[in-house]
Amino acid sequence: MIFLEYSIGEFSKLTGLGVHTLRYYEQEDLITPERNSGNRRCYSDKDLAWIQFIKRLKDTGMPIKAIQRYARLRAEGTATLQERMEMLIAHREALGEQIGQLQEHIAKLDDKIAFYRQEMKRAAKNN
Repeated sequence: MIFLEYSIGEFSKLTGLGVHTLRYYEQEDLITPERNSGNRRCYSDKDLAWIQFIKRLKDTGMPIKAIQRYARLRAEGTATLQERMEMLIAHREALGEQIGQLQEHIAKLDDKIAFYRQEMKRAAKNN
């Protein structure tokens, strides 16, 4: 099996994250890249999948502290599978609530837009 290794610059390009962001993520214990014989950071495809998941969590609004907690649990291994799953379920439920609220907002905006269209038609008839 072939394992690809990436330098921090290559990894930055692959992930779309800046080198400084990758170093920050390392400081915050979100990622732990291997080091090569020259003590340079060495990223793998496994790190790439993990970064993509971190980005997804961030995009869905998960706070950095929660992502850090998830990362710590992940580092502990399979003994934390249940807790990690519960974190994701809770986050999914929160997203569902936000989606419901956004759908309500859209419905209210649609009502107001329909009102304005009706008023504009009425005004145009009277002119």
